[in-house]
Amino acid sequence: MAVTIQCVDYFNTTVRDRPGAAYDILSRIAAAEVNLLAFNCVPVGPELTQLVLFPDSPRGLSRAAEEQGLELVGPQRAFLIQGDDQLGAFAKIHQQLAQAQINVYASSGVTDGREGFGYIVYVRPEDFDRASRVLGV
Repeated sequence: MAVTIQCVDYFNTTVRDRPGAAYDILSRIAAAEVNLLAFNCVPVGPELTQLVLFPDSPRGLSRAAEEQGLELVGPQRAFLIQGDDQLGAFAKIHQQLAQAQINVYASSGVTDGREGFGYIVYVRPEDFDRASRVLGV
């Protein structure tokens, strides 16, 4: 599999940090038949957690959130990068952006255990279009 890079929309919501909080949101999204490309939880204080949702249908997630009274912030944009896992795969992406003087201000990556990887890369909104060109999206 070659490396594929796509621009993706993501949304945030903040919940109380308690057992089952993410499950509640994720199960409601699944019940609304919204598929997620990626998901992340990040603590934002001693009692709050930010859920980051990357739907394959931003419109579908927005509609489901409205119907369920779920408050979302977004959409915002990031890059979803997938490909064959190889030594230095993440470094190559950062190299391209660094050479263009584009800062990666957050990222999250994982290998799938079957020789593939997935990587979410966030750049500042003012750099997004230029980063898209640099990455060939």
